[in-house]
Amino acid sequence: MAEEIPATTAPTARTHPLGVSRPDLAVADLPTPEEVFKVARIGPGQLFKYALGPSLIALGISIGSGEWLLGPQAVGQFGFEGVGWIIVISAVLQTFYNIECSRYVIATGEVPVVGWGRVPPGWMLWVPLSVFIVIFAFIAGGWAASAGQGMYALVHGEIPAKGAEEPRLWAIALLVLVFFITAGARRITRALELANWIMVGAILIGLLLVCLFIVPWSIWWDGIRGFVTPAAPPEGISATQIGALAGFTALASGLNWYVMGHYRDKGYGMGHRAGFISGMRGERRQLLASGVTFPDDEKNTALWRRWYRLLLTDMWGIFFVGAMLGMLLPTILMARAVEITGDKVTQENVPTFVAVALDQEYGRAMFYVALVLGILILFSTQLGIFEAMVRVTTDASHATSPKLRALVEGDPRRFYYPFMIVLLVVIAIILHLALPVSLVQWSANMSNLGALIYPFMLMYLNSRLPRAARPRPWHYVILVLNFLFFGFFFANFIADFIGDPLITF
Repeated sequence: MAEEIPATTAPTARTHPLGVSRPDLAVADLPTPEEVFKVARIGPGQLFKYALGPSLIALGISIGSGEWLLGPQAVGQFGFEGVGWIIVISAVLQTFYNIECSRYVIATGEVPVVGWGRVPPGWMLWVPLSVFIVIFAFIAGGWAASAGQGMYALVHGEIPAKGAEEPRLWAIALLVLVFFITAGARRITRALELANWIMVGAILIGLLLVCLFIVPWSIWWDGIRGFVTPAAPPEGISATQIGALAGFTALASGLNWYVMGHYRDKGYGMGHRAGFISGMRGERRQLLASGVTFPDDEKNTALWRRWYRLLLTDMWGIFFVGAMLGMLLPTILMARAVEITGDKVTQENVPTFVAVALDQEYGRAMFYVALVLGILILFSTQLGIFEAMVRVTTDASHATSPKLRALVEGDPRRFYYPFMIVLLVVIAIILHLALPVSLVQWSANMSNLGALIYPFMLMYLNSRLPRAARPRPWHYVILVLNFLFFGFFFANFIADFIGDPLITF
């Protein structure tokens, strides 16, 4: 039988109405961070060991397709000027957006895909549509295909021939590895955090050392200056390319919400009351179908401020800083590789371009170093995206279908793992349909679609939270800027797809 919430922390008879078509939120006191993380106090050591982490899962996805493929490709073809500052704008806007998505999770214990069901006209539109958009955006599997190319080159010591089958098989093998990582976990979110602590740490340290060793200061300066200097887009670049770069800088623009549910499973705020998805090795845990929020009183207001400060530390201190380093270091490395070879970067060769260039100039050892870094970068993305598609679908189905909850006997794992296998098979088929970078550009521009929809839904939900948790007015301005910035690029993508782009450079 599912583990029940202890009586001392169970919701009271009071409820908090929020939105339409979903049950009112139960009301209970916020837990303290010390209660959640089982420590006497939250000092610097406890902060890093226990409290921070959900943003690392987002960062593991972030330092991936945009940072290793789209950003370096754009810089390799067009240089830093007019490209770098787009990256910074995108990262700043997305970090604010992530905070607003996470605000809802921490205040209600509901993941965003469930919260969307409270927005008029209700869950029958928004929940299935949101699941469809996430899967449609990411099921193309460009992140997996690119990792497969890197694995092939690592094993064989050479880049794969065009259309080779083995890289796709490696991509599928890495998807299977994701399945085993989640299946072997006691608590899936914690397993993903630990994996990303290792991978992201190795990636950033490795990239920094390589760049310090081989990249001249002039290229470092060009990169830093390009990041902070507003300039018109370079001649020859398309708005669709810029849109893909903007969409996958940091994370996935308007679809970033799909990974913010990890704050619930980490136990942040009311997530501690709502439950989490455990791994196959973990105990069966109750996952509430509807959320819990806190009363508007002095005690809970003070606790909310503590949780919000932890969120800001996690997002700005880990996610934003890591995303900036994760974009700067690969792009200056790509600029150096272009300088070495004098060749052009293309969609076909971008996953292995740097490794080949370093092999020519510095020997075989650097070839393998670059490949290992590339594989870690792309696999961390693969791990996060693949798991998130399964998680979003599981959360949506579990929350909205009493019949499903009865069928799986209240254990969401009975849906989570079979669906992961089905999704693995589908992605394995789609991997054979297009070039990896083409698939990634499709996903990135589909991510921008979310910016036309979800900022306004967040405004609706967050404005109805308990008063202590509601955003300040300028937060709504930032959400509108997300809509304008990323929404333009999606509109251009559609115009380009059916005819002519809205703008050319």
